[in-house]
Amino acid sequence: MATKTKELPLSFNPHNTREIDYEKDLGDPGEFPYTRGIYPNMYRGRLWTMRQYAGYATAEESNARYKYLLAQGTTGLSVAFDLPTQIGLDSDDSLSVGEVGKVGVAVDSLDDMERLFAGIPLDEVSTSMTINATAAILLSLYLAVARKQGVPFDKVRGTLQNDILKEYIARGTYIYPPAPSLRLVTDIFAYCAREVPNWNMISISGYHIREAGSTAVQEVAFTLADGITYVEAALAAGLEIDYFAPRLSFFFNSHNNLLEEIAKFRAARRLWASIMRDRFKARDPRSLMLRFHTQTAGSSLTAQQPEVNVVRTTIQALAAVLGGTQSLHTNSMDEALALPTEAAARVALRTQQVIAYESGVAETADPLAGSYAIEHLTDEIEENAREYLKKIEAMGGMLRAIETGYVQREIQEAAYRYQKAVETQEQVVVGMNRFQLEDEPPVSVLRIDPAIEQAQVQRIRALRDRRDSKLAMTALDKLEQAATTDENLLPRILECVEAYATIGEISNTLRRVWGEYRETSTI
Repeated sequence: MATKTKELPLSFNPHNTREIDYEKDLGDPGEFPYTRGIYPNMYRGRLWTMRQYAGYATAEESNARYKYLLAQGTTGLSVAFDLPTQIGLDSDDSLSVGEVGKVGVAVDSLDDMERLFAGIPLDEVSTSMTINATAAILLSLYLAVARKQGVPFDKVRGTLQNDILKEYIARGTYIYPPAPSLRLVTDIFAYCAREVPNWNMISISGYHIREAGSTAVQEVAFTLADGITYVEAALAAGLEIDYFAPRLSFFFNSHNNLLEEIAKFRAARRLWASIMRDRFKARDPRSLMLRFHTQTAGSSLTAQQPEVNVVRTTIQALAAVLGGTQSLHTNSMDEALALPTEAAARVALRTQQVIAYESGVAETADPLAGSYAIEHLTDEIEENAREYLKKIEAMGGMLRAIETGYVQREIQEAAYRYQKAVETQEQVVVGMNRFQLEDEPPVSVLRIDPAIEQAQVQRIRALRDRRDSKLAMTALDKLEQAATTDENLLPRILECVEAYATIGEISNTLRRVWGEYRETSTI
């Protein structure tokens, strides 16, 4: 959604823009406070990773899409999992009926993960996995595949979303209460820092906060507040700040307001650098760098005149690049209707490639630096985000702010204001509330064959019949015992998945120890 921080001047000039101390406020690219980017050469040295979020139906179909995207020039994979996988249910669970393979690929066991990455060498590709409550299990499955391929863990590259706090705020695919959920997060931190050093152990996500209806300022503030909570949890678990902080990463949305979005990324980078240096006393420069992936705004896409979504996505992708993203996914034009077709996914990827190779914007680091409008907006977003962080700190921190419903209410109110603006046409949405067509031409969409669900159910039942059940049950028993202690659970979960225990069995083992979280009303 396009939102405004507050009423802006008609034009920007030295009189309505505060004086800038270049060294303190901006600095050169690659220097503190990293306002202008985290690397000196930015894209002149290396382009951002071009990812296309993909996954649907079965492991075989998703594997074919990944190979197609790699052949078309994608430089990193981004895996979408179906809803049962996200919330720790096997495909044959009664609660999974109708959801298997629908919003992503169904993964029940190591057998599925092996087929998902068949013929894709894991030491040659970077993989991002959008997974949270079951993040530890999916990471273990990925590492188990790497081991089967003979790939050492220190050669494995990618990112695990692993951001459970935003699930309580905006998305809802949580399983366990906050305390044990945070324990899983910090277990992943410790394990990856030791065993998988090139893996980004978390992608702290503002994307879903923005998709739920937040403003740009709220996206920055609530995302960084989540980040502060994860850092505090890791420190409380005994980890040294510079041991894990260099592998923290972030995930932001990019909306239609080009200048505001560019300023948002710059403000977030500067704010995080100061938080890490001044609050947490980090000394490694890598600990101060806010590295982030960007996805264009799914909530901005319209089912009406879907080809216009290509224009929206291009503006949003350009904002991400001008804002200094390290990784980018561009939504496909048909995603307001269904999962993307192969042709729509190709156009989305080509959008990134045109920006990278034809627009010229990648040839200069932070080319808009010094613009009165950009610097004014950067300062304003940072200032307003700091005010939110102060409020949250006064409440006792982000967990308390979530528990009381404060964060959720702020987002809900912002979403309500935006919806009213759309309904009154104060906010124009081209093709939806203005410039409509009387007769919309038909659009071809991707459809998931209902027979896929039954085939996946049969596959998981056949797996249980042929595996060494004693080995799997023994591994699950060891995990259950370890969950009652402070032992790092990643080695135990890895043992379970290598014994072909299923995601549902592992999740249910932890449910027996920790219980399930039930949301309370924020009204």
